[in-house]
Amino acid sequence: MDNLTHSLFGLTLARTSLGRAGSGTTSALLLASNAPDIDIVTTAGGAAAYLQWHRGPTHGPLGVVGLGLLVAVTVWAVGRLRTRDEGSRRAGFGALWAVSILGVLFHVLMDLPTSYGTRLLSPFDWHWFALDWVPIIDVYLLGILGAGLAWGRRRDRHGTSLQRPRSRSHTGRRAASLALSAMAAFYAGRAAAHRQALAEAPTVLAPLPQRCAPPPIALDRWPRAAVLDVAHQPADGCLMDLAAIPDVLSPFRWRLIAQLPDRYKLGNTALLAPRRAAREPAAPASGRTAAYENRWTDAVAGAARSASAQIFLGFSRFPAAHWRVDDRGITTVQWTDLRFVPPPSIDQSGRNLFFTITVRVDASGRILDERLGS
Repeated sequence: MDNLTHSLFGLTLARTSLGRAGSGTTSALLLASNAPDIDIVTTAGGAAAYLQWHRGPTHGPLGVVGLGLLVAVTVWAVGRLRTRDEGSRRAGFGALWAVSILGVLFHVLMDLPTSYGTRLLSPFDWHWFALDWVPIIDVYLLGILGAGLAWGRRRDRHGTSLQRPRSRSHTGRRAASLALSAMAAFYAGRAAAHRQALAEAPTVLAPLPQRCAPPPIALDRWPRAAVLDVAHQPADGCLMDLAAIPDVLSPFRWRLIAQLPDRYKLGNTALLAPRRAAREPAAPASGRTAAYENRWTDAVAGAARSASAQIFLGFSRFPAAHWRVDDRGITTVQWTDLRFVPPPSIDQSGRNLFFTITVRVDASGRILDERLGS
């Protein structure tokens, strides 16, 4: 999720019973809710380094415990300096560490339902995991959390002096509980909508072949060997993967991606459309879908062995290869992650900037150049 959502969620947690541990817990929860994204410092090593480490160890088990400890030490030390001569009750170090671990853990768990995903087991397992329920920035989650905090503050301001501090804290906890309940209901609705979008995919993207393997039970996981070694896939046209990517604005609209050994099929679906379709003639499937070739030659397979390509293919969930050969026998290969290319914008030239990688190889397979972007 975006950092504003993480911050609002941390402030909401601080208004629950966790905030009763003492002063300092709000700061700890706010910092911990953003701490895993400290991996942004890897951009100093370039875009490839960022993709290599992004949502890696800082989002794994060691990061949850280690970053929780770092946040607790920071808040505890600053609190000792600021309240040396004050009588306010501050949270103990153990309580700060506990709430900080919770803050970091919830950050990771909020990244998991997005279509971007997270590497929640790194560094022990570098695979990405995702649920595809919500986009990276969800305006509805922002609205739920923002409204809960605003309502709690408004009730606090309009309370009488006789209602403080006990009634004031009770009002804040009730507002936080309502916001968290609404958030849970929203996630449940998104999960149901995602399941329905996947059920409609065979109709929207028809015809689709049988799956190469059974679908994942819950979490989508990548990279798969089939993705990184498309050149050795069977040519029977089986369905390698199928995903429904949430729309940024509408919870009813989803982008569908079907991966076959030599191509992708992409389309859109609106969950309210089937009722209209029952009363009106169905629109041709070709009007709602697009195709993106993904044919791997020996030159493409050779380009995939470059360092930058390995990083990008390890990050990308749906890497589509586009290549061309010039009159000197030099092959330019571009991969684009189709998660970030809506069907109306599909361009076989690979112009997708950050989510595109370009590698050039000569006729002998020697790598001449590699770079992120087109």
